[in-house]
Amino acid sequence: MSEKRSSKTMIVVLTGMFAAVLAVLSQLSIPMPSGVPVTLQTFAVALTAYVLGWKVGTLATVVYVLIGAVGVPVFANLHGGVGVLVGATGGFIWGFILMVLLLGFALEAKNKVLLVVLSAAGLAVCHLLGILQFMAVMNANGKGMSFAAAAMLVSVPYLLKDIISVAAAYFLAMAVRRGLRAANLQVAV
Repeated sequence: MSEKRSSKTMIVVLTGMFAAVLAVLSQLSIPMPSGVPVTLQTFAVALTAYVLGWKVGTLATVVYVLIGAVGVPVFANLHGGVGVLVGATGGFIWGFILMVLLLGFALEAKNKVLLVVLSAAGLAVCHLLGILQFMAVMNANGKGMSFAAAAMLVSVPYLLKDIISVAAAYFLAMAVRRGLRAANLQVAV
């Protein structure tokens, strides 16, 4: 098999595999009164970014979102469909795409300070989109919610868990990348 074809096959396999990792880790969730469950999605998104880089990682995350959009129950608590993406928690799912993009860029930077800054920015963007969409849905439903109130309900309680998730994903991803290199299965980054 040619090297170019082998590389394309590897990208397809890794894209599907990490879309599946996102789907599986999304199901490990604890429902919360706010409607935003505690999940391992942030860990899965960070792992995807740090193993695959920004190009393939973003592709895997978009595939995950599209699979969920067509109704396959891959989102938290076995939910799926466009309703989830436009619902109260949908902003976080949209934020995963930007988060994986920024974390993937962080990996390519090969600078520890930039790694931390871009990783924090990715997590912040994900939370910001989650807060904004939650607030918009609550306001559209007549529940009148300020940005600060939404942040205190759906972001602040999750921040420590998400910071730990991103850091843990980085260290696990470095081990996975070493294993892939040792098996001569290089991931482009």
